[in-house]
Amino acid sequence: MSNALNLNLRHLEALAEIGRAGSMSAGARRVNLSQPALAQAVGKLERMIGQPLFDRQPGGMIPTAAGHTLVMRIERAFNYLIHGVRLVRRSARLAPIGHIERRVTMAQLRSLIAVESTSSYAMAALQIGLSQPAVHRAVRDLQEVLGTQLLVRVGRSVRPTDNASRFVRFVRLMLSELRTGLDEVRAATAGAGAGGRIELGTLPMARAVFLPELLNQFMTTHPAASVRVIEAPYGDLLNSLRQGDIDVFIGGALRDPAPTNDIVQEVLFDDEAVIVGNAQHPLRGRKNLSSADLLRFPWIVPSHGVPMRSNWERMFRSQGVEPPQVRIECGSMLITRGLMLNGRWLTLMSRDQIQLEREAGVLAEIEAPGEILRRRIVLTRRHDWHPTPLQAHLVDMAHRLAERRKTGKS
Repeated sequence: MSNALNLNLRHLEALAEIGRAGSMSAGARRVNLSQPALAQAVGKLERMIGQPLFDRQPGGMIPTAAGHTLVMRIERAFNYLIHGVRLVRRSARLAPIGHIERRVTMAQLRSLIAVESTSSYAMAALQIGLSQPAVHRAVRDLQEVLGTQLLVRVGRSVRPTDNASRFVRFVRLMLSELRTGLDEVRAATAGAGAGGRIELGTLPMARAVFLPELLNQFMTTHPAASVRVIEAPYGDLLNSLRQGDIDVFIGGALRDPAPTNDIVQEVLFDDEAVIVGNAQHPLRGRKNLSSADLLRFPWIVPSHGVPMRSNWERMFRSQGVEPPQVRIECGSMLITRGLMLNGRWLTLMSRDQIQLEREAGVLAEIEAPGEILRRRIVLTRRHDWHPTPLQAHLVDMAHRLAERRKTGKS
């Protein structure tokens, strides 16, 4: 995102205006820049991207394919910024303000994001390479434009106000859109088999078998592409997705209802959880286990709010008994596996998650309760996400692989 952070908002607005008006002079007039200054700005963007954004003709300027792509991303980015400002102003009961992209600067937005993420002006200054007074000044100027306080000091830390938190989310979405536009243009320039980058979130369910298989197929098809895989709890991935830090995430169970109305959950496949213990567990090999058998041993389960925890509770209640007291609440597969290798713990896992340990003879499937522990594994994206061709192909490959899993062809 570093290139996106170095872009000039006024120049981006001018670029979009040239695309709409079809001429340099009309674009300069609409954004109150001189024509030479605008020509210089367009040239700088073209040099940064490495290709022309417009075909210069006697009758005007026609966007190239790269120009069309970038103008579309700029317009989407500005819509996020405008929406964020509108929310802040409405919350403060202030009138709307027009042409916000002319009133704020990228340095101001960078400073706010850095302070919000580090809770410190000093750390923010180090992070973005500005002096501490410059960061103070940038945030102060931004607050004056927006007409509301964005940061408050709490002890030695600096905390965002509720308005600031809402605004920062849309600023991050704006920057994500600009970063995606630059990446999309560069990938298209390189032609067939071109590069491109995807920020992909994952949960443990997909990490074991499905995601490695998907990534292997994807990278074989796109050898010049790069994928950054981010593993985190569901709540962290959801937050990262909603503010544009990741493009999509794979592997969570279907949440019904969805936790927010700005995401879409696309079902990939059904997964059946099984009861798991170590290879020497006393219940291994026993048939027709009763609830009393399962109550004799300690359990490791995720915290409340996680679908697997709900399934675990439902497993006991379907047999007419209350779930036992949870000895250890843990969402980490590494810690759970470590405990199970050294004790008589029980837990619920997908068969995929224990495949390697089962083959190595250290963990075992104790019982498969069946339909009651079935869950739908989904791909989650933002509702308004506009994927690049590379991102769209990854999503398509994920659905095809999931379909092959259903038919046993994977």
